[in-house]
Amino acid sequence: MVRDNGFNSDIYYVGVNAGTLGFLQDVTIEQLDEFFKAVKEEKVKIDSLGIQETNIYTKGEIIELKSLNELVIRDKDLKVARLSINIDDEELEFFVGDGILVSTSIGSTAYNMSFGGSIVYNTLHTLQITPIAPLNSKSYRDLINSVIIPENKKIEIIPENENLLLSLDGENYIIDNVEKIETVVDKKRIKCLRPKGYSFSNKIKSKFLK
Repeated sequence: MVRDNGFNSDIYYVGVNAGTLGFLQDVTIEQLDEFFKAVKEEKVKIDSLGIQETNIYTKGEIIELKSLNELVIRDKDLKVARLSINIDDEELEFFVGDGILVSTSIGSTAYNMSFGGSIVYNTLHTLQITPIAPLNSKSYRDLINSVIIPENKKIEIIPENENLLLSLDGENYIIDNVEKIETVVDKKRIKCLRPKGYSFSNKIKSKFLK
């Protein structure tokens, strides 16, 4: 829905739980009438959530894409990926492994968690670099933990192999001749309506601990 509306910041979004695990699904179908009444009475809270803007530089064009949850970078043929990762033009690491996942704070509780990434309060506007099966040997040393980057920083990824498989919120793109990828927290925010008593801590407990 958010993607279909072009990440429109003038729209108020609400997650409706139809029986899946989704972390942003705050209202069940049975609660909709009660929730709409609360909206009319202004008894809801509005959270401002950051989204991700990614520019992919190829030899012929610049491709701009947005995502709510995450960007995943892998080799086109799912071979070992070799990626130089920079933060604001300063080298973080030369990564060798299956790939890299860069998640938003919202996406920290999605695919990011499957690879051991950290949970980030989703009203913080951060990006998180999480390694996917990093290769560590006598020849290669990679970070095995995620790194959380504040919103005023730019992540630059330069692939040694220029033909990549990129996934944004589960939508796959095969892009050849990639020279570099830049990803940041977009200045645009989306507005999420939540019940007045919404609690991030309680959400974590109900979704992952019970």
